[in-house]
Amino acid sequence: MDKTKVILGPFDVALEEPVYFKIEPNSDGKTIKSVDMINGFVHRGIESIVLQRNFLQNLIITEKVCALCSNNHPFTYCMAVEKIAALSLPERALYLRVVADEIKRIASHLFNLGMLAHLIHNKALMTQLLETREDFQDLKEAIWGNRMDLSANTIGGVKFDLDKTLIASIKKALDKNKSKIEAFIALFETDPALIARIGGVGVLSYENALNLGVVGPVARASGVNNDVRKRAPYAAYDKLHFDVILQKDGDVLSRAKVRLYEILESMKLLHQALDALPTGDIVLPTRTLIPEGEAISRTEAPRGELVYYLKTNGTQKPERMKWRVPTYMNWEALKVMMPNNSIDDVALIFNSIDPCISCTER
Repeated sequence: MDKTKVILGPFDVALEEPVYFKIEPNSDGKTIKSVDMINGFVHRGIESIVLQRNFLQNLIITEKVCALCSNNHPFTYCMAVEKIAALSLPERALYLRVVADEIKRIASHLFNLGMLAHLIHNKALMTQLLETREDFQDLKEAIWGNRMDLSANTIGGVKFDLDKTLIASIKKALDKNKSKIEAFIALFETDPALIARIGGVGVLSYENALNLGVVGPVARASGVNNDVRKRAPYAAYDKLHFDVILQKDGDVLSRAKVRLYEILESMKLLHQALDALPTGDIVLPTRTLIPEGEAISRTEAPRGELVYYLKTNGTQKPERMKWRVPTYMNWEALKVMMPNNSIDDVALIFNSIDPCISCTER
């Protein structure tokens, strides 16, 4: 007998991306007994497409996996290629990769928080969060000529450089918005109405977070100390100081606070990277043929650990390429977070893992 009583999706105004929720309610008809999710609505076969393109063409293909994660995909892909080719990058390129990554992280976190405010019908807060994000979107347009796809990385370095004017623009945007982020943090820490609305919702305990292997802000909101930038530093992260943000309650409120505090850490990283930016080349002067080999690389994307596997055979196309995205690891945790919460909060809890279905289904 089919016990499904409530259906949400796959296309609904409350959902950021298409997912089909099958919800079995408790006897009160208002809260969730169990939930199952079905996806597969935006599969594009990208892991097959990349095998038909050469290594440089795949810079563009990996960037198109998802707009919000569009820097981390080519970034992590380049790291895998460079590992196989045993390339040693110019120091300036390593710092510039950090700059691109952290500006993208700030914009991504603010977008997720804006969607949270939208889902709890706090239009004023949503407007403030997205207006703050606009400064970082403008920065991206000024530096990379695009507000979403930066095309910042290439094999052996980066495609962009920063002069004194652009560095001053970044620092100006950081200084202008630091106090705004601190005000948002104060709001999420003290506002009774906001805390009552999202505190205790969608809880994932520390033990469940460990057992399910969740990553990124979802893991850190449950107290799991895991950040690839700290655990396995890449680019210039081993030369820069930042704190891993942890919360312990594992609810929607904690996940929002992790993202807000992480924006301040990203600002610290950007100041350090810009102040210590070495002189020199931004990319290796000559192209290298990619030899036979295989490699795994990983980065800390805004949603968590992003892993790339690459196998090459000496031709100029990959023999096999596969990636594991953060949402794939956080997906099953929704079945733990949602039971006994209000059916009305399905979209809110779903948004709190910052889902990226385009990345997951590629």
